[in-house]
Amino acid sequence: MAGATTGAMAWLFASGHAVDVVLAVIAGEAAVLTRSRGWRPTDALLRLLPGALMLVALRGALTGEDWRWIALPLLLSFPIHLADLASTGPGRRRAPSRISSP
Repeated sequence: MAGATTGAMAWLFASGHAVDVVLAVIAGEAAVLTRSRGWRPTDALLRLLPGALMLVALRGALTGEDWRWIALPLLLSFPIHLADLASTGPGRRRAPSRISSP
């Protein structure tokens, strides 16, 4: 049984599908933030996209892609991260949640 589990996990990572699972979770998180928490889609995208791009780079590395396809999403993640920081800088707040505090 342990051998089958080890083989399945090895396949999951070697094929990059482990990253696909995490990307699906991030997509679900974006849906929760925008629908249930009242975030604007732009705010959710700025917050989650840099991490998703880094995961895309990881997927490329796991599956043996050319270094350019690994570097490109890493390169793109940084300016998006900076845009997120700028949008949440001092004196700026995210869109208020629909849940009001007492």
